[in-house]
Formats: sequence, C-alpha cells, structure tokens
Amino acid sequence: MTSPASGPRGSDHAPFIHLTVPNAALYRQVMRAFLAAKERFAVHLRPEDVHAALPPEHRPPDLDAVVQALDRLVEWGNLRADPDTSRVTAVEDFYRKRFIYQLTQAGEAAEQALSVYDEALGRRGALQAVALHDIVTQLRALLVIAAEREEGGPDAAKAHLALSALTGRFEALAENARAFMGSLQRTMDLHGVEVEVFLAYKDRLIQYLERFIQDLITLGGRIAVLIGELERDGRAGVLLRLAAAREAADAAPEEAASAEEQAYERWTAKWAGLTAWFVSADGRESQARLLRGRALGAIPQLLAVVRQLNERRAGRSDRSADFRTLARWFAEAPDDEARHRLWRAAFGLYSARHLTVDADTLAERTARPVPASTPWAEAEPLRISPQLRRTGSYERRGRARRVQDRSEQRHRLAEIAARQAEEIAAARARLATDGAIRLSALGELDPVAFTLFLQLLGDALATWRPGVTSTVATSNDGSMEIRLTALADGTTADIRTPGGTFRGPDHLVEITDLTRPGRAGQPRTGRDD
Repeated sequence: MTSPASGPRGSDHAPFIHLTVPNAALYRQVMRAFLAAKERFAVHLRPEDVHAALPPEHRPPDLDAVVQALDRLVEWGNLRADPDTSRVTAVEDFYRKRFIYQLTQAGEAAEQALSVYDEALGRRGALQAVALHDIVTQLRALLVIAAEREEGGPDAAKAHLALSALTGRFEALAENARAFMGSLQRTMDLHGVEVEVFLAYKDRLIQYLERFIQDLITLGGRIAVLIGELERDGRAGVLLRLAAAREAADAAPEEAASAEEQAYERWTAKWAGLTAWFVSADGRESQARLLRGRALGAIPQLLAVVRQLNERRAGRSDRSADFRTLARWFAEAPDDEARHRLWRAAFGLYSARHLTVDADTLAERTARPVPASTPWAEAEPLRISPQLRRTGSYERRGRARRVQDRSEQRHRLAEIAARQAEEIAAARARLATDGAIRLSALGELDPVAFTLFLQLLGDALATWRPGVTSTVATSNDGSMEIRLTALADGTTADIRTPGGTFRGPDHLVEITDLTRPGRAGQPRTGRDD
C-alpha cells in the first residue's frame, strides 16, 4: 500500500497529492513560482531561483528545504528535473547533485485546475443587461453580413469575427447569470451573513433585479425575433459554415481533413445554445424565461428574509433560539430536582394522567390520607369509567366521514380553464394586426381583449425613453409583440369598451401574434435538424 505522502507515481491524480501533505503551503508557492516564471517565458529554474522567487512569509531560511520540496514535486509528477551541466567546471562537479527544474504537462494542468477552483469559489457573477444590448447589436450585424450574399457572398472574416464576438458575449452572460443566481441563493440562506450588511444591500439588489428583468423582457423578445430572421432561408447555416472554414484554414496538417467539419459542429452547437437560451421550443421553456421567473421569484424571497430579520431584531425568537435558551436554563439549574421541574414545565410529560383526579378526590385524600406504605391491594380502589376501560378514551367515537366526491368541481374547473383559454386565443386573434395601423382603428374591444391590450401597451410604454419615437416590446409569456410609434399630428384615439371609452394620444401600432405560424418576424419554436 502506497503512503499518502509519496503517492502512486503512476496515478493520474498524483500531481494533486501536494495539497494534502504537510508543508502544502510551501508546495503551492513553489508551483506558483514556476507559473510566474513561465509567464516571463522562463522554462527552467534552479533551486536558488525558486528560493528567491518565494514570498518572504513562505520562504524557508535555508536552500535545502526548497531542494527537498522540489524533489518531492518531481516524485509526484508536477516537475521534471534535468542535470544542470551549464555550471560544471571540473570532473568532480559531475558527481555533485545539480538539477534544473521545469513544469510538466500534468503539473501545469493541475495548477490551472486549482486556479479555476479558486476563481469559482470567489466568483459572485452578475446579471449583465449590457450583454443583452451587445447580443442585439451583433445579431443585427450578422443580418447585414448575411445580406451581402446578393452582392457576391458574405465576407468570411466579418462573419467569423461577428460570430466570435456574439458567442463570447453570450457565454459570458450565461455563465455570469448562473453564478449570480447561485450566490443570490446563498445570500438569502443567511449563513455567515451580517444582518446590517444584508439590510443595506437588499434595496440595491432588488432595484438591480427589477432593472435586469425589465431589460430581459424588452430585449429577450427582440433577440428571439432576430434569431428567427437569421434562421430564415438558412442564412445562419451559411454564416456558421464560413466561420468554420476560416478556422479550419489554420489547422495542423494531420487535422486538415476533418478540421472544417469539426469546427462547423462546434459553431452549430454554440448557435443551438444561443437559440435555446432565448427561443422556447415545444415542451421546453427558454433559459431566458426561466431566468426571468427565477429573478422575479427572488424578490419576494428577499422580502421574506427581511421580515425574518426584522422579527429577530424585534425580539421575536424562533424554535432554535427557544431550545438554546432552554438548554442554558438546564445548565444553570442548581440540582436534579430543579431540572426535573423544568423538564415537566417545558414539555408537560407527567406521570399517568388518564385517571380522573378532581377537587372532590383531593379533598377526600386530605381528609383521609393513605400512607405511602399501604399495599395497593389494601388501598381504596380507583373507579374507572367502563368506556375508558373498553376503548381507552372517554369520547364516544362515531363513524368516519365519507370521502367527498369532487369530480364535479374538477370538471367545472376544467371547463372554466378551457373557456378562459378560448377567450384569450380569441383576444389575441382580435388584437393581431396586418401591418401598422392607428390606435383609433382598433374600434371596440371586449373586456378580455381590452385587458390584453392594456398589458401590451404597458410593456411598450415601460421601454419608452425620452427622445424615443418608436419601441418594440414582447408580452411576458412571449406570445405577443407590439410595435408602437408616436405620431406628430396631435390626433386622439378613442377605444370603446363595455365599461367606457379609453382615450389617449394616437399612435401607430402593430401587434403580432407570435404563436401563429407563418407570421413575419416570428421566432421559430423549434430547430430544423
């Protein structure tokens, strides 16, 4: 059996042994010195070079300790030792132990893995609203590049650079979103979190979440539309093929035959990941929608945590605090008798309470006390109710209640849900326009269609900024899109409803039902294999 200190030399994980042995801190600093030297393009280091490169707080007083650490790292496969013949000036020097050291491939890979581990532990992530704007910009650039096909074909360099910038920004957005939501959940768990810091942080965090959710609603639908336009007529596939061919041009000779196909598969996988993030498919919600729901759910959870903290600060204790207080009382009790009284008072566990002892019984015992030494056979018997003796309870039990049949109520709820779905579908069909029309041309709307129209109008106005004359927004469920353009003629639009007339400045409006097949600009709900 191999000792942990030496480790199995042929093991694939031997370069990690230096983390679990004594002097692990010295071994880590030695390996970091080699990584720093590699960044300066220095391959080999002598023991005295390593000793000088160590931080003062980790530097041993003598060089022999560093030499021993280097030899152990060589044994574990982190370093490689080569004879140092550059300083040999006499025959006797050949018999002296002189080595120069360099990183092995396994040792470098182990240090890179540890760097990733340390970075992941300290990473909090962020919800990058700016990345959403960048993705929209890059998708529009790809549409312009794809349109060059009519003028001799898209430029391969432009397509490759735009796709690289797009996928790089998207991967950073997705990774940071995952890290942020994980750190947010750890923050809400309140483990190791200072109360004052959290209370000061929660207002900024809630504003941050609300701002990102608004941007995600606005830009997520726009990104889905742009992806649908790129996938129409196979334009996305052409751009991916150009990027793969450009990458394959730099492939090594032994990989030239399959390099382009492998690069195309990588680009196709990246594009599929981008599409799955923003476009929902049959039976699968997009990651953007899931993130939006998770971020929306985090706000009430944060408020619940704040209420819990306020209750603690106001003096209201929870069960764990009660048990800790009770344990302290037990520890401070003067004797066992006091502890028994405390136990009975806290948990109410008394001796046999099923015998009826009332005021008359106590008065009789006071008038005619019975000595404790009296045998139970000679003492006056206790009279127990026959009901208690037969059933163990004073209460007379009746028949169990029959299980109520609720199939009729479930059928009624199903009918209500189906009717509501039909009303919503009819409202979407009523609001969908063929191109841009004036608000005043919408005419009279029933209550369901008017409610849906107000929601769409609110989503569009939420994205309105000073100086903006046109905006595009998508409903929360991703089923409707509204394009709103301001008019400068000062006209007023009247929309009649059974409850009254809705009146406001007239606008050009285009409402698209994204669930209907064949709509212009509709993001596809599936991918063609």
